[in-house]
Amino acid sequence: MFFDEHQIEKLEKIYRVNLMNSCSGYKSANLIGTISNNGQYNLAVFSSIVHLGSNPPLLGFFLRPTELVPRHTYLNIKEKEFYTINSIDKLNFEKAHHTSAKYPRDISEFDITGIKPKIITDFPAPFVDSSSIKIGMKFVEEIKIKHNRSRLIVGKIVSLDVKDEMLNNDGFIDLYKSQIATISGCDGYSFPVKNERQGYQKPRKI
Repeated sequence: MFFDEHQIEKLEKIYRVNLMNSCSGYKSANLIGTISNNGQYNLAVFSSIVHLGSNPPLLGFFLRPTELVPRHTYLNIKEKEFYTINSIDKLNFEKAHHTSAKYPRDISEFDITGIKPKIITDFPAPFVDSSSIKIGMKFVEEIKIKHNRSRLIVGKIVSLDVKDEMLNNDGFIDLYKSQIATISGCDGYSFPVKNERQGYQKPRKI
């Protein structure tokens, strides 16, 4: 089915949201853990995390506009600078998805969902205990997208905890070995079963 610009603009809201969120393909599914100045833990699912570089190691994620709706993850990161990014596995994806529900800031999604937090070597933000990949992040900068007022939050990887059996000798992480989730659209979870690696490519002689 073909949609032109005007047809897209006239689509029913939920249909348009699902269509626009799923047309770009599979994305990573992660839980971001934060803590407020008063010690309140927060946990939220994100599907917009992107790799921005390896040296220095940077990851970014996108936030919807913060002007009209309070974004607890954003507020906590601005207060404390540190946050965590945690993988979502097949055993916890249902609990993880419920963190997208809008709870007041003084209620912890860890408590609501029963997801257990974990503090590692005094890192100043909570990790997810059951996650196979736990990434400690420090806020670097934010970039506002003028066209829709969303924000790209950029952070530096300052710690990384990966299950031993997932880590290859060349540093590649086999996500499928722990049934790490991907997400399409806003709520379509999938679990890849195998990697097909092609290796680093060099130009062919002509």
